[in-house]
Amino acid sequence: MVNNSDADWFHLDVMDGRFVPNISFGLPVIQQIKKVATKPLDVHLMIVEPDLYVEAFKKAGADILSVHAEACTHLNRTIQFIKQQGMKAGVAINPHTSLSCLDYVLEDIDLVCLMSVNPGFGGQKFIPQTYRKIEQLRKMIDAKGLQVDIEIDGGVTEQNAGQLIAAGATVLVAGNTVFSASNPTEVISKLKLA
Repeated sequence: MVNNSDADWFHLDVMDGRFVPNISFGLPVIQQIKKVATKPLDVHLMIVEPDLYVEAFKKAGADILSVHAEACTHLNRTIQFIKQQGMKAGVAINPHTSLSCLDYVLEDIDLVCLMSVNPGFGGQKFIPQTYRKIEQLRKMIDAKGLQVDIEIDGGVTEQNAGQLIAAGATVLVAGNTVFSASNPTEVISKLKLA
């Protein structure tokens, strides 16, 4: 269904039960998805010590790999390692994390994944302060003349998609909204029009 939809990417949340209080799936599942996916795999690591697994996720099929700033002791080194493996590099930040953590890495990344819920569980309510955070991040990116995607992950719906794009977002992750719908393909198409 996703292959034949208007979706641009598969967004895959990897959770380890340590960085977030939930466990999802890992490398074997991503390897199987890669075999059938016709779109890039956007892998979001919600795990501790992501540096240890960068090469493995590349081999499993990740095209874009996002790590949490909060989980990386040496964020710049992790970003460089992701790029050396031939993947696009993303940095995810939790709702409470300041954008200042991006000050010295923004030029080196392809994507910022702003968590608009507390990571770890699907179906959570969108945190409204995210709009202000998107606007601030858009100003940071534009002031530096960069081409960095702003991805919003959590609580994205047909009702808030337009406002998210208007604030400066360029990528919307909508798991629960899409997969709980009676016609997921139609919902994806509507989100693309936001």
